[in-house]
Amino acid sequence: MIILTGNDLRSGAVVWWDGASWSIHIEDAVEVGDDAEVILAREESSRRVNVPYSLEATLADGTPRPNHIKDRIRALGPTVRPDLTLKPADPDIGNWVI
Repeated sequence: MIILTGNDLRSGAVVWWDGASWSIHIEDAVEVGDDAEVILAREESSRRVNVPYSLEATLADGTPRPNHIKDRIRALGPTVRPDLTLKPADPDIGNWVI
């Protein structure tokens, strides 16, 4: 599946396209398929996100999981302090990244 990501221009947070807007939660990311370039062009010109791009992901347990480790790390937050990730209570979060 193809999903979209970027960084919110106001907060700098990693965000994911949810079909209508941008969310900080990877669970909200939706398949964009052949519409990726159209959405990216529109969103880049709206200046809500910085350098949005498309990436390949695999649906795992109902959640899109980026195929590249860089984007899996971006989805969760810092890996050096699990308490600062978006899922600090999940003891298996390290397994999701690797």
